[in-house]
Amino acid sequence: MEKDAKNKMICKHNAEILKYLVAVFVCTFCFIFINQAKCAEVVDRIVAVVNDDIIILSELNQTLKPFAGRLKELGYSPEKERKMLFKVRSDILNQLIDQKLADQEIKRFNITVSQKEIDKAIERIKEASSYTDEELREELTAQGLGMEEYRESVKEQILRAKLVNWEIKSKIVITKEDVKSYYEKHRGEYCGEKKFRLKNIIMSIPNSADEVEKKTIYKKMNAVLARLKAGELFETVVRDCLASSKSGELGIFGINELSPQLQEAIKGLKAGEYTSVLDTDYGYQIFYISEIVDAAGKSLEDVSPDIEEKLYNKIVNEKYRSWLDELYKRSHIKIIK
Repeated sequence: MEKDAKNKMICKHNAEILKYLVAVFVCTFCFIFINQAKCAEVVDRIVAVVNDDIIILSELNQTLKPFAGRLKELGYSPEKERKMLFKVRSDILNQLIDQKLADQEIKRFNITVSQKEIDKAIERIKEASSYTDEELREELTAQGLGMEEYRESVKEQILRAKLVNWEIKSKIVITKEDVKSYYEKHRGEYCGEKKFRLKNIIMSIPNSADEVEKKTIYKKMNAVLARLKAGELFETVVRDCLASSKSGELGIFGINELSPQLQEAIKGLKAGEYTSVLDTDYGYQIFYISEIVDAAGKSLEDVSPDIEEKLYNKIVNEKYRSWLDELYKRSHIKIIK
């Protein structure tokens, strides 16, 4: 009996110790878990679901990084920078979704690209940029990229180009009638353009000049204009005014190459005529039209290749967007804010 009592007491004591240890373990675990939860930061999460694929925060931030850097350099106010960054972030996320959809179609059509194709594409890029292999690697290093990462990027671009060719470009046909119709509607782009050979006389205005000094200079320029309109040779008047003015042959310009102020000033003028005295950023100026050149227009035959390329690119862009919109409609896409 006494032995049984002792055994019961030992068992009871062991049970109390076990309860205590379990309690200590649970409290310790909870303390560690809570503190870890408090200290933890969200380093990655899903920002979009595109069918069976996901886009994660780190992927979005990596793509956004160079644009965020450029925005900072522009010196906007913090509020404007935040708004613009939000807009850029949204645009980039949509681009990443477009890429995921395209990549899924690439897999569906089993489109592939060889290492040889990647090599050729990189050689073309080096040739177009006048880079040696070492210079290209240096440029990539400056951008934080290795050659393998770059090759993977080039591979993705080739795959997407093949997809566009497969789904869109191969189905586009530009007819002669399309080219002719565009030419007729845009004749202004291809007809001969008038060009003006200009000379000028300029009197600078000192930064310290007051209104009285400005009026004095303006009167001098009007006196110069009066002599020119009276029939004196431009060169003679310029020679007499060299002490107080500058002049020169400016060259030949199309109307759209001139400032709005000068376009308005020469409107309706003929060769050998002068503008009025113009108040410009460089001082008071008079412009002399020494010659008007009628540039020859371009025929339909001359511009057909350019028009065909314009129409082709326009249709490709429109059809690609329409194709993506259709993909969106039949896909499961969820953006997680």
